[in-house]
Amino acid sequence: MKLNLANFLTLLRIAAIPIVVVCFYSPMEYARPIAAVLFGLAAVTDMIDGWVARRFGQMSRFGEFLDPVADKLMVAITLVMLVQADSGWFEDIIAMIIIGREITISALREWMATIGERANVKVDVTGKIKTTLQMFGIGFMVYQNDFLGLPIYTIGFVLLVLAAVMTIWSMIVYLRAAWPFIKADSAE
Repeated sequence: MKLNLANFLTLLRIAAIPIVVVCFYSPMEYARPIAAVLFGLAAVTDMIDGWVARRFGQMSRFGEFLDPVADKLMVAITLVMLVQADSGWFEDIIAMIIIGREITISALREWMATIGERANVKVDVTGKIKTTLQMFGIGFMVYQNDFLGLPIYTIGFVLLVLAAVMTIWSMIVYLRAAWPFIKADSAE
C-alpha cells in the first residue's frame, strides 16, 4: 500500500474520531463546540479525499475500502455519543435507522461484490444527499449551543430527521437495484 494524499486524508478522518470523543466528553468550557468543529473538519476531508483521488489519479483499493469505513465509524460513534448524552426516544430511533441502514447497505454491497454485481449498488445522489444532511445535522447537534441567536442543536436535529428520511429512501433505492439479484438467488 502506497500512502497518497487521498488516503492520508481518510486516515486523518479516522484519527480525528478519538479526539472528537475526548472533546465531546471533556468538562472544559466549549468542549462540545470544539468537538463539533473537529467533526466538521473531518467531514470535509470526506469530500476532499474523493476529489483528490479522482483529480490526481490516486484511486486505490485501500482508499476504496477505507473511505466508507472512515465515514461509517465517524457517524456511528458520534451518533452513539449523542444518544448517550441527549437521549430521547426519537433521537434513539433516528440513530437506529442511520446505523441500521449503514450495516444493511454495507452487507448488501459486500454480497453484490461476491456475485460480481457491485456496480449495481454504487453510491448515487440520494446517498450523497443523505451524507451531507447527516454530517451537518450531527455536527450541529454536537455543537449544541445556540450561535448568533440560532438554535443550532434544533437545526441539527431537523437536518438529522431529514437525513433519516433520506437514509430510508436511499436504502430503498439500493435494495430495489439489488432486488433482481436477490430474487434470482432465492429462486435457485
